[in-house]
Amino acid sequence: MVVMYGIKNCDTIKKARRWLENAGVEYRFHDYRADGLTPALLQGFIDELGYEALLNTRGTTWRKLDEATRNGITNASAAAALMLTMPAIIKRPLLCAPGKPMLLGFNENNYQQYFNEV
Repeated sequence: MVVMYGIKNCDTIKKARRWLENAGVEYRFHDYRADGLTPALLQGFIDELGYEALLNTRGTTWRKLDEATRNGITNASAAAALMLTMPAIIKRPLLCAPGKPMLLGFNENNYQQYFNEV
């Protein structure tokens, strides 16, 4: 089954969920805050996508960090520690479908292409 990872009150998540529902795609939503984020799950995301892609450096959560903290994120383990304590800093949504690469972010054309291949 397709799993969408994110935070339920995110506007981009809402758009992506609406797209999936309108397209008739069955999925399960995993909210990092409500359902948790384990180090192993996060490491799987990092292994496939890289920490740089996962770290949302354009969002409010990143901008609210002090400069020393931002400058300290120089490798995967530092990024993982930050993402585990502040899951809102992870770019979203993240889609996982069996037998397919992970899809990060929301774009209608990318979703259309991704699910035409499922």
